[in-house]
Amino acid sequence: MAHPAMSGTGTTADDDPLRTAVWRLRSRACWADAAALLRGRTAQDSLLRATLLVERCLYTEQGWAEAEDALRTAEAQADSDEERGAAACERGQLAYTATLHGVRDRADEARAALGRAAALIAPDSPNRALLDFRRGLLAENLSRSPQAARAAYRRAHANATTHGDTLLLSFTWRHLAGLALRDGELGEARHGFAESLRIREELGYLVGTAPALASLADTESEPEASRLRAEAGRLFRLLGGVPTWLPRHLASAGETTDPAGP
Repeated sequence: MAHPAMSGTGTTADDDPLRTAVWRLRSRACWADAAALLRGRTAQDSLLRATLLVERCLYTEQGWAEAEDALRTAEAQADSDEERGAAACERGQLAYTATLHGVRDRADEARAALGRAAALIAPDSPNRALLDFRRGLLAENLSRSPQAARAAYRRAHANATTHGDTLLLSFTWRHLAGLALRDGELGEARHGFAESLRIREELGYLVGTAPALASLADTESEPEASRLRAEAGRLFRLLGGVPTWLPRHLASAGETTDPAGP
């Protein structure tokens, strides 16, 4: 079972109409509407519903109680190690997001949940790529260990490539580029950010396109940098002010990639 956070959500011709509808809503920042289509269905649908509401927390800094409720439902319905591992991965992401946004320090919970996911998810599972990516997020943004983060992102990138998880590749490209930018590797950073943007535009992942534009702008000279930031701002307004943290990134243009990192 591919983890629904990054695949099987309407991005390929093989996805059913429900997954396609969910993907279109999700990509336009309509997480609650997408989640409503999945209420009361299978264990996998409950997991996807939790994923959507956890993602909403990352982009909007709101909806924490709804995400917790959806996650508890997904955990209760999971009936295999793979499903339990995927639910634990979402539990870790929610705890990480709450810590990142300063809602409450749940760093220990995030690490414990991702450790539990690692014990449950098979080494050759498609779910492993997302787990590695999220362990990289913890290493980069909570543990402040860029070397460990880079290693985790590279594992995630390789696994996502193997399993054809194109959306996740846009995340791994982006975070590897962010580390390169911090190290002063401007060409490598520009390439990674450009690849991330290309994938998101091709998939129609609008809610992730504005951050990708803003990050690419940090590697460009004028007038291209200003053009990219203006386009990011236009998409931000079009989507109703999400991601909430994007204006802070634009205000500190050229310093670093944004901390939340979708």
